Amino acid sequence: MFLVNIGSIVIIVIILLLVVIVGSQSLKIVSQSNSYIIENMGKFKKILGPGPHFIIPFFDRVRSKISIKERVCDFAPQPVITKDNVTIQIDSVVYFFVSDPKLYTYGIQNPLSAVENLTATTLRNIIGELDLDQTLTSRDVINSKMRAIIDEATDAWGIKVTRVELKNIIPPRSIQEAMEKQMKAERERRESILKAEGEKRSTILVAEGEKESAILRAEAKKAAIIAEAEGKAAAIAATYKAQADGIRAIREAQPDQAYVALKGLEALEKLGSSESTKLIIPSNLQDVATITSTIMEVAKTDKKNDKKTN
Repeated sequence: MFLVNIGSIVIIVIILLLVVIVGSQSLKIVSQSNSYIIENMGKFKKILGPGPHFIIPFFDRVRSKISIKERVCDFAPQPVITKDNVTIQIDSVVYFFVSDPKLYTYGIQNPLSAVENLTATTLRNIIGELDLDQTLTSRDVINSKMRAIIDEATDAWGIKVTRVELKNIIPPRSIQEAMEKQMKAERERRESILKAEGEKRSTILVAEGEKESAILRAEAKKAAIIAEAEGKAAAIAATYKAQADGIRAIREAQPDQAYVALKGLEALEKLGSSESTKLIIPSNLQDVATITSTIMEVAKTDKKNDKKTN
């Protein structure tokens, strides 16, 4: 009885082990961004996408697990000859992803090596149609042409090329030195142009400053001359006005001949006191005598008035 129980337990354990083994062989869980190629008896059966899947144990098997993420292939520098027979080194980068896992698995033996060789040959063909200057200045054009050609060629391999970039274009050392000299000469030329323009602007600014300064000095001098002339004119006008007012006052007072004669003698006295003034005695001495007698009378009259006052 005991042996029978042991035998039953062993059978149950064996059955459970078989179930576990079969279950593990039949259940396949595919992670995100991956695909499984399933073969049945050596023949392609189907592609498993992300998620759980069941296959027939012992008949179905996973042929390959393929990532459908975008990949980056950085290829080593390749020697390339330009149209003008200059050998340069170019290294490129190709971005691609697997668009068809079946073609990627069965379409070609080594997809990455095939992409690298295709990139090298395509690069040589394109650069061979360009001279060195065009190669150095036409990266975008080269990238676009390479992407189109490689993408079309890799469609049969289940590969989709999204982008191709040229990382470095390395010309020979002699050409690099010549290019450096050319760039140095260009920098010096631009520097001399900028320096000349700066000196020109500085000279213009100095000239404009001197011009404005001269204009201001001339305007100031003009204003001073005008002010001085206006002052002299005002002084002369005031003098003549005072003289006119004096003459008008004398006329209004109706002076006698004695007062007029006295003023005349005062004028003669002032003229005689000046060293540079020549006094000319009129030939009519009677007039002089008349003036003198008149003055004497005025003096007598002044004395009488003084006595009366005292």
